[in-house]
Amino acid sequence: MENSQTSIQSVTFRQALRVWCKIALLSFGGPAGQIAVMHRVLVEEKKWISENRFLHALNYCMLLPGPEAQQLVTYMGWLLHGTWGGLASGWLFVLPGFLSILGLSITYALYQTTPLAGAIFFGLKAAVLAVVVEAVVRIGRKALKNEVMIGFAAAAFLAIFFLRVPFPVIILLAGAAGFLGGRFFESKFHVIKAHAAGVEGVLDAKARQTKPSLVRVLCVLGAGLAAWFGPLGIARVFLGPSHVLVQEGVFFSKAAMVTFGGAYAVLAYTAQQAVHVFKWLSPGEMLDGLGLAETTPGPLIQVVQFVGFMGAYRQSAPFTPLWAGILGSLMTMWVTFTPCFVWIFLGAPFIEKLRENKILSSALSAITAAVVGVILNLAVWFALHVLFARGAEKSWSWLHAYVPDLHSLDPGAALVAVFAALALLKFKRGMISVLAAAAVFGLIWKLLFKL
Repeated sequence: MENSQTSIQSVTFRQALRVWCKIALLSFGGPAGQIAVMHRVLVEEKKWISENRFLHALNYCMLLPGPEAQQLVTYMGWLLHGTWGGLASGWLFVLPGFLSILGLSITYALYQTTPLAGAIFFGLKAAVLAVVVEAVVRIGRKALKNEVMIGFAAAAFLAIFFLRVPFPVIILLAGAAGFLGGRFFESKFHVIKAHAAGVEGVLDAKARQTKPSLVRVLCVLGAGLAAWFGPLGIARVFLGPSHVLVQEGVFFSKAAMVTFGGAYAVLAYTAQQAVHVFKWLSPGEMLDGLGLAETTPGPLIQVVQFVGFMGAYRQSAPFTPLWAGILGSLMTMWVTFTPCFVWIFLGAPFIEKLRENKILSSALSAITAAVVGVILNLAVWFALHVLFARGAEKSWSWLHAYVPDLHSLDPGAALVAVFAALALLKFKRGMISVLAAAAVFGLIWKLLFKL
């Protein structure tokens, strides 16, 4: 068997594209499930990325506004093949979700219902719950090396789950505690090591090819801002500042800057503005759009694409409603995800250079442990939402959410989740086969019980 160094050196751009497509097609279940898929494919199966480097990059992405899973896969693509690798991995990650939500949005606008899609994705959602649990177990086993790191994870879970402490605050507190702890108790806090052999050495050489500098920062920032606001500027010139496409571009550019802590951290703001201020859609339609986004691959924040479609569909002049909706989807997706590439291409070279700093590594170790607690929170919320017929309110805490009773348990979802967990954790079945079987089961279940 070839070693990791030989393997990473021989990875071609075409090989990487196939892997990015695979990850994109399996990216169900929100950030926890998506990060689990990336970890399983890149770290465990392909061995292209080491555990330490994966967690190091994840820590940085957790600090950024925007969908951390999409930023993480962009970072991984940049590590392997530079800027073009990052662009390919990042855009491919959102492409299946974009096409799925676009198709479902068109169907919804024309027919106001998507029963077949809901039946197919019913089983997928339940199976992804098992993927999320597997992510908590796998990442936690490797990140929680001692009682101090376990304490960070537990504290983060309690803070976000019960006290609704904002995610950025948890990360900042964990980082500060790790920074101080690393100065006085290095053995307990320096969990993520900067140095490793094989794959690390090759990626170090690749990363050093992109040296951080002021000139590079200005170039990346200039190109990124031009790409980000270019379509918005064109729409403003030809359609005017009051056109719905311009309004959507401006609004979702602002929303992209405050999307910390996952999609639900910004959905309340988005829903309030889209429904009550801009009147692009109704409250019920906003919830329907969230349901579509939850059952399609890609970041959950892609629910904004549905909002953009419906808003432009109903205020379509001078286009036809269908073409206006498509343009609204494109504009919304562009201004939501383009900033993510700017953050990665700007910061990744600096983050790679700082990998050898032990104090910083200690801070990132503490952040990683806290992230395990955050992912556990996501797993518990996702379990409540998937397994119980009435679900849970979009809240981070049981203190402010609906606590379901056993009478509302969805037996079909529970069966899929249990069997998927056994297949993945005990029998080590492949994720594709498990998800495919879950989709088929979900379709049959819904057809039989006409739910």
